[in-house]
Amino acid sequence: MTFIEQSQVRQRLHEPELVCVPEGSFLMGGIDEDKFVNAVELPRHQVNIAHSFAIAANPVTCGDWQAMMGALPSGNELYENENFPVVNVTYSEVLGYLRELSATVGRSYRLPSEAEWECACRAGSSSVFPHANSLAPADANFFYDEHGAEVGAGRLMAAGSFPANAYGIHDLLGNVCEWTADTWHPNYIDAPSDGAAWISGGKLKCRAIRGGAWDHLPRVLRASWRDWAPEQARWDNLGFRIALTL
Repeated sequence: MTFIEQSQVRQRLHEPELVCVPEGSFLMGGIDEDKFVNAVELPRHQVNIAHSFAIAANPVTCGDWQAMMGALPSGNELYENENFPVVNVTYSEVLGYLRELSATVGRSYRLPSEAEWECACRAGSSSVFPHANSLAPADANFFYDEHGAEVGAGRLMAAGSFPANAYGIHDLLGNVCEWTADTWHPNYIDAPSDGAAWISGGKLKCRAIRGGAWDHLPRVLRASWRDWAPEQARWDNLGFRIALTL
């Protein structure tokens, strides 16, 4: 089967579009110029990712999920558009989707590590947000500005509704927070330096989440922002995107 034929098969199977992120080094964590940096984003440290990897251009959508799993997780019936990110999905349900997609397509899909997620989000930048030190309503889906004024749609929106970053990846900031593979740790002391998921130790049955969501302020959409969710969380602002080691 040719590469084009393989690509067509993957499209029929609703494999989310992937973007290749090159191997290399970057500084992970909060930057000095960011007034909202807190202890969970420190210490800033160098990460050397010695492998290229692919990450989805968009979060997994309701259409992607239905193609693999059939019925949507409870709560997604509120969203009629198949291009909306799937939400209200627990960590174990995410793993089930990844297993099904991997078996169907024949590739080993997984969640990105926190380091891979931030590397893909920054796309070679070192600013507060990937493109600048400030964020406008035209840049991402968030609800409030830093003064509490309602400036966004105040709801979930279709994936890809906002501009991509320099790597061609959409919605890493805003729309939905995203599960990562990492167990939650309250800072980066002794964090892996090779980009691997940090799954030893940490808060039991809790995973790091990234990106901020439609109901947040810009400070939560910063490239270094991180928080956690219990693995059984089923939230209307939490989804995920897939990754693949190349």
